[in-house]
Amino acid sequence: MEKISSPQELELSLGESVRRIRLQKNLDRQSLCDQAGISLNALRHLETGSGSTIRTLVLVVHALGRSDWLMALAPQIGINPLHLVRDRPVRVRASRRVRKNGKSKKG
Repeated sequence: MEKISSPQELELSLGESVRRIRLQKNLDRQSLCDQAGISLNALRHLETGSGSTIRTLVLVVHALGRSDWLMALAPQIGINPLHLVRDRPVRVRASRRVRKNGKSKKG
């Protein structure tokens, strides 16, 4: 996997991935546009990495059956175990027992 160093490269890489999946599914651009409910120009912009909207990306990815891509971008957040530890009350130790003669048991 190649390293992506700029937003433009990421946009181009996403577009190429969308195009690759479309071709693997043997869909022409117009068929995918009809399924996704977008214009042909919107799909061209997405596939070429020349400016697209998040909505177009979401609609196309959903139409291609690859919604898992989007879920990877926004994973569900669970409970962080460290937060549970911080919220616990501070443990208080018992003080030394004092004998009747006023001295502590150890001393």
